[in-house]
Amino acid sequence: MSCQPSHLTALQLAPLQQHPAFGAALTHLGRPPLRLSSSGTGREFQLMRRRFGPVEVGLISRADVTRRDLAHIRDNSGCRLFLVNAETEAKGRADARSRGHPGVMLRHPAFIAELALGTSAAEMKGQMAQKWRNRLNRATASGIEIRHSAMSTDPDHWLLRADAAQQVKNRYRGYPAAFSTAFARANGGSARLFEAHLDGETLAAMLFFIHGQVATYHIGWNGKSGRQLSAHHLVMWRAMIALARLGMTRLDLGAVDTETAPGLARFKLGSGARCRSLGGTWAVRV
Repeated sequence: MSCQPSHLTALQLAPLQQHPAFGAALTHLGRPPLRLSSSGTGREFQLMRRRFGPVEVGLISRADVTRRDLAHIRDNSGCRLFLVNAETEAKGRADARSRGHPGVMLRHPAFIAELALGTSAAEMKGQMAQKWRNRLNRATASGIEIRHSAMSTDPDHWLLRADAAQQVKNRYRGYPAAFSTAFARANGGSARLFEAHLDGETLAAMLFFIHGQVATYHIGWNGKSGRQLSAHHLVMWRAMIALARLGMTRLDLGAVDTETAPGLARFKLGSGARCRSLGGTWAVRV
């Protein structure tokens, strides 16, 4: 299954970090990004500016930019040094060579999981790993109730508190709760919450951000009872169905790291998602 329907525009399929919905959330936080069109191509790029001493750096995430693009961005942003997280591996290497002074790769390409939506339920289930599908069937038979709603804008929402706690416990760093709240406030109805309940207990939850015709997995939480009943599998499945009905064609499940988070990697890929390489992070002076 293709994750890139040919009839959709580049903006409709843009990664979260390159979509205006992301910019709206940052603007709500008082840190508006720049959104610039590349001269000649009309392609748009969203970047943040950060000052480190006398140097202003442009941060461009999840985008493929050429030397010509960066020259135009330089002329309209005031930045001469850029940190670029390339969207595709081949493009990242080609652009580095085309710059003549290819810059420095600061980080090797990461891998992400992408799940195609919009096909029939039977086809989506057919893409799942057998063990994943077995756990889904078990969770479905357990009587778990899935609730789907727009995410609250309450900064003290239970999921945001639970996510902050698990970031500390598991020693990783995600987006702060303030960003999640800002996205919900700035993009009414585009932050979608799915919760699993059984006998009055919240078992698990997932939060997705909608941007164009793509949904990005943002936060996931699974309690002890949820893990025992494979609640996350049912939450993911119901989210796949609901997001497809809302017109989403792709689900971005984020990073796949088989070394530091093998269980999460298996969960993402077992759902039927395909693993894809990004293009690495580059420091480039123009």
